[in-house]
Amino acid sequence: MEAQSAASVLMVRPAAFGANPQTQESNRFQTLAAPDPGGEVREAVAREFDALAGALERAGVEVCIVDDTPSPAKPDAVFPNNWFSTHADGTVVLYPMLAANRRIERRTDVLEAQLRAHRFRVARTIDLTAHENEGVFLEGTGSLVLDRSNRLAFACLSPRTHVEALGDFAQQLDYELVGFEAVDANGDAIYHTNVLMCVGTRFAVLCTAAIGDVERRAAVVRILERSGHEVIDITHAQMSAFAGNVLELRNGRGETVIAMSSAAYGAFGPQLRARLESFGTIVHSPIPTIERYGGGSVRCMLAELHLPRR
Repeated sequence: MEAQSAASVLMVRPAAFGANPQTQESNRFQTLAAPDPGGEVREAVAREFDALAGALERAGVEVCIVDDTPSPAKPDAVFPNNWFSTHADGTVVLYPMLAANRRIERRTDVLEAQLRAHRFRVARTIDLTAHENEGVFLEGTGSLVLDRSNRLAFACLSPRTHVEALGDFAQQLDYELVGFEAVDANGDAIYHTNVLMCVGTRFAVLCTAAIGDVERRAAVVRILERSGHEVIDITHAQMSAFAGNVLELRNGRGETVIAMSSAAYGAFGPQLRARLESFGTIVHSPIPTIERYGGGSVRCMLAELHLPRR
């Protein structure tokens, strides 16, 4: 059985971070930035990135850092989990992405070099990117929230998450799909599944109100509970503060680490935080600039490395 949480993550230190106009239409969490002639935004992002990486390392999580290249400009490079995922059997999956300027983030040569340097073993690569030619997308573990131990793939359909690519993923990696539609408080489709839910080993965070179909909502909760998860329900307001964008990891001692932003930490409130802390140690770091202009949070910044070691 595959472990749910990884002890290592890959992060990409951004070189040309900025609000991406190619993604704003589908990402309601994102705010378009004003021009940044003095580089204040990028300086803030660099500080936020380093603080998060440092907090994870102090908690005992191995952090593998790749430096982005300034050219060509990749405004969302800080979110590598959208273009690849790794799996305990040695599989690497490459994903089709909606925005053309995000596809250049797929630096497979750099990824391979980083994996070799850290002695990870790759047995096979599954390349789903040909779906882009048909306008079909599946943006990694943004679109997919995986229950790795129970082989369940949760996904809310959106302009970035299409049924055809979901089926391809499920067939090739032997996952059962749990699909649904989800909307924010304004009724707009939620762009990525990982902003409304997280699945850990023994808990799941879920904004149940986002799943408008009552029967489907109940079915998702039932599936989570039957697979051994305590469901922590969050509101639309908490989801908007990225309380759903949480990731369970483990440190070198095998202890559970629950990573999130400081905004998410505050949004949970003391009661829900106490429930989460019964499952592991919460590690949080402030990333307000990345959240505001990137429209993603801590989970989006972390690509788990589940591969076996050589």
